[in-house]
Amino acid sequence: MKSLLVLLLIFTSSLTSFAQGTDFILLKKGTKQKSQIRFYPGEEITYKSTKINYFVTDVIQSIDQNYIYLSENILSPETITEIDIRDKDRRNSTLRALSVLTISAGVILFGAESINSIYHDNEFAISSGVGLASGILVGTGLVLLPLRYKTFKNTGRNKIQLILMRMD
Repeated sequence: MKSLLVLLLIFTSSLTSFAQGTDFILLKKGTKQKSQIRFYPGEEITYKSTKINYFVTDVIQSIDQNYIYLSENILSPETITEIDIRDKDRRNSTLRALSVLTISAGVILFGAESINSIYHDNEFAISSGVGLASGILVGTGLVLLPLRYKTFKNTGRNKIQLILMRMD
């Protein structure tokens, strides 16, 4: 009986409190979920607008139906030309991990071969196959370093949407 009363109390209290999400800015490129990036109030955003032709970093204060209220500026999504997404895009962390992994594999292969040659032959020697393979791994990792998503341009299929999650 007591457990039924507790469950009834929890159920009625949950009816009065509605879950409310936070508003956010959605950067959308196509329909894929993994290429969508969200900015929430309180986060920093680095943008370039039609009025200012260089990147400005500002903090998002709140979001309205038509405007983004920043600590130093008020913008509409149409006036934003580019947004810096280097630290926000999840795909960049995958590319960073892949480049570090290949560079590390090349260095470890080179180090293991050199330690192995010193241990067995008492002299430093690297075989040509291992040197080539470790060079290819390090080179591939270095080539992957600059391949990151840097900016989101508000043109073409790319859209900036203001998502309001409140019930007014």
